Amino acid sequence: MSDRSVLQKILRDLRNPLFRNGYALMANTGITAVLGMGYWLLATRFYTPEEFGSGQALITAMRLFASLTALGFVGALARYIPIAGRRTADVILRGYGMAAATGGVAAIGFLLTLPMWGEIYSVLGGLGHGLFFLGAVLVWSVFTLQDVALTGLRQAVWVPVNNLVFGLVKMGLLVALAGSLPEGGIFVSWVIPTAIALIPVNFLIFGLQVPKHVRETAGEARPPGLREMGRFLAGDFPGTLSMLAIVYLVPVLVAARVGEATFGRFSMAHTLGCMIELLAMNMAISLTVEGSFDRSRLAANARQALKRALLIITPIIGVACLAAPLILAVFGSAFATEGTTLLRLMALAVLPRVLIEVYLSSLRALGEARKLAVVQIGLAALVLASIMALFPFVGVNSVGYGLLFSELLVALLIFRSLRKVLKVGETGRHRVTQRSSEAA
Repeated sequence: MSDRSVLQKILRDLRNPLFRNGYALMANTGITAVLGMGYWLLATRFYTPEEFGSGQALITAMRLFASLTALGFVGALARYIPIAGRRTADVILRGYGMAAATGGVAAIGFLLTLPMWGEIYSVLGGLGHGLFFLGAVLVWSVFTLQDVALTGLRQAVWVPVNNLVFGLVKMGLLVALAGSLPEGGIFVSWVIPTAIALIPVNFLIFGLQVPKHVRETAGEARPPGLREMGRFLAGDFPGTLSMLAIVYLVPVLVAARVGEATFGRFSMAHTLGCMIELLAMNMAISLTVEGSFDRSRLAANARQALKRALLIITPIIGVACLAAPLILAVFGSAFATEGTTLLRLMALAVLPRVLIEVYLSSLRALGEARKLAVVQIGLAALVLASIMALFPFVGVNSVGYGLLFSELLVALLIFRSLRKVLKVGETGRHRVTQRSSEAA
């Protein structure tokens, strides 16, 4: 294929909202991964192994509690923003409010039970440190949903821009605080840029994009009622909460069982593995959005999303498996020694995860909340049980083995149902269009 034909294909894809949003989210994941590696590389140079591990542990805990409800609203916002019409702002704000409230309550419970969570979290003892952590959880709750709001508005192209600026500011502050605040510099450098980023991004969302979205879908939107959203969340939220345990609770549990330096080396491999896994979710989120706009094309969009996701992710998995020691050695030889197997296992687990994510996104577009809950809760239970059973024998590598085994098994179990989605498509006829968008 010539360079010109490749360019023409890319330009044609970018006129399709499914691919435009999906590619933007994938680009964001790539930018986040590169800047994240740079950030943690700087952290290894300017902070001790203990300070590095402590910073990783605090960030992991913050993201866990901030995401308790925030991630539960990812599917709902992607499902309902496209059709919310005049209620779009209300839908987004309700998501922000509930995510912040739930995360805040969970963080307070965590702070009141600090002795139960291991020595690594003792730095949060005291009113000042505790309040800063609580504020960080509230900020990250909103930050988590900003990207989803932009995606639901078909404006995911702004997501990588936001995270590029955020990542660069975060790296600069990390270095600046190394001398004056070594014990808390990593955590503070992560939180402050996050809080600053809320202002311009939410002006973009509520000041510009929401009014535009309302105008372009006027007369064609179907604003969801509270009862409809409640039924959807009743099925989707428990499942999403279960999936949250895989991403955020597992590292917190590992942190409570190992030392700070060991956790720092584990978390680097785990973070890179999660970045690759996030690629599998990017096109799937776009699929949910487009399936909500136009259900009649769900089957065709699902096939295209699956094909593109595998085409992009498979080479990345291959590189990660082959070059895992070299990638981790950038942070130090101990990182490569202790993290190579984990990174390889997590990368391999992404292949079956692509199938699972496309299936889950199709279910969200169809409003099949009960099936969503069954698949997600089942996968989370398998992962956690596998890790707990294997941890005494293979240590932190149990996370990789547990993910690979569980996701392969679930992918096999849902394969027949996924094939039906890919072939049959949607039975409903409801369609929401935007006059500025191209036909898929």
